[in-house]
Amino acid sequence: MQKTKQPSIINIKKHNLKIQNIFNLNTTIMNPPPTTTTLILTILLFINTTTSSKSNQCGPTTNRDPQNIQHNKITVLINGFSESRISILQSNAATYALSPLVSSVLVLWGNPTTPPRVITELAQNLSSFSDTIFLHRNPSSSLNDRFLPRLNDIKTDAVLVCDDDVEVDAESFEFAFRVWGVNRERIVGFFARSHDVDLNRKEWVYTVHPDRFSIVLTKFMLLKSDYLFRYSCEGGHHMAEMRKIVDSVRNCEDILMNFVVADATNVGPILVGAKRVRDYGDARNDEGKVSSGLSGRKGEHRKNRGWCITEFHRILGRMPLRYSYGKVVDSIGEQGLCRKGGRLVFCDQ
Repeated sequence: MQKTKQPSIINIKKHNLKIQNIFNLNTTIMNPPPTTTTLILTILLFINTTTSSKSNQCGPTTNRDPQNIQHNKITVLINGFSESRISILQSNAATYALSPLVSSVLVLWGNPTTPPRVITELAQNLSSFSDTIFLHRNPSSSLNDRFLPRLNDIKTDAVLVCDDDVEVDAESFEFAFRVWGVNRERIVGFFARSHDVDLNRKEWVYTVHPDRFSIVLTKFMLLKSDYLFRYSCEGGHHMAEMRKIVDSVRNCEDILMNFVVADATNVGPILVGAKRVRDYGDARNDEGKVSSGLSGRKGEHRKNRGWCITEFHRILGRMPLRYSYGKVVDSIGEQGLCRKGGRLVFCDQ
């Protein structure tokens, strides 16, 4: 009895990963019933599909051997939830897998109500493109699961935590990793926000400042993989209480990670300039074709995140967030002005 497998035809375009002729299963002379075909396909995909759990992530024997960690590679953790964004997720996962900087791509599916056929098809598409892409089904919809240490799967010093609907060009991705390489204790990213204080209400607020920032978002967050363990497994009852707040509002996991890193380093994050970063989930998009995330509910979203900052401060007993200023860019132009053709322009133009 022989199985035959036809080659996959993969055509990656801007926002769609098309997979054709993925499997041709010939297991018996007669065609098996649908349930048998589904079972066979599930077995074939099992190697690239796992279920995540926190139960065995924080035990005393989960420390990694530093000698086995890759210091010049990245593990990409893509958060997935909505079926409407699967085509973009597949394209992004495929693009990251092509980068020589990437050790593996873990797609963290956080919607437990997704039908099994959708999960099977997603795993099929991802596996057929690259054997370095893995689909992990989180046990719940908790946003804290984005930061599970996954010590059996993450073999790199750096991790990229990112959303499924943010598309980053290769040059910007590589530049961000170079910046992180000389700032390994800090968070590096493309999307920045800030905390501030409302003196009248005597509470913290979540906002955007034009000249400073203290929070990098998980739309694109580069950080040391050790911080995943610190977020999920350390900090005692204080961290446990703050993780419960994340669950109660289904929000603020990125703010809490910024608290964790700033508390360890006493410095703010680093903002990197990008050439082209497409954010399909931003509510300011005109297309209306891709469902926006939590940030689409702007007023409620900001209010909830301000409340999170206030509560994290209350529980921790201190405010670890630190402001950073400016943006790191990949090219340096002349800043002096010269008069040319009757007008002032940069001297190198």
